[in-house]
Amino acid sequence: MDFQQLADVAEKWCSSTPFELIAAEETERRMDFYADPGVSFYVLCPDNGCGDSFHVWSESEDCLPFLQLAQDYISSCGKKTLQEVLEKVFKSFRPLLGLPDADDDAFEEYSADVEEEEPEADHPQMGVTLLRKSMTEEKRSLNVLCTF
Repeated sequence: MDFQQLADVAEKWCSSTPFELIAAEETERRMDFYADPGVSFYVLCPDNGCGDSFHVWSESEDCLPFLQLAQDYISSCGKKTLQEVLEKVFKSFRPLLGLPDADDDAFEEYSADVEEEEPEADHPQMGVTLLRKSMTEEKRSLNVLCTF
């Protein structure tokens, strides 16, 4: 993919994240990104005909440890697109940006759709009987544990 197309992909990605594309240097095939509060990184893009992969790095000591997830992803098997790399970087930086973990969001959305219903007992005493039975089984288990 030619560098201008990659820059277009980066600009589009930035429109849905807190990051800005602050520099795009075609000769170095480098794109620099920044978001408040001081979160910065850059991406080195592979040449068209070259089999190299993307490379992400930050010159900020505070940001660098958070890029490990993205770096591991890039070095894993298979070719990655710039979009995929940027999404992984964004996920890596969520804590620094004060955003909840992406996996937490997915869980909250899923659990919000689940309706919790209280089971209705046919007989009022049935719940008490089941509780007694459960406590008796726990007591047996405890006795077995204590005898050894």
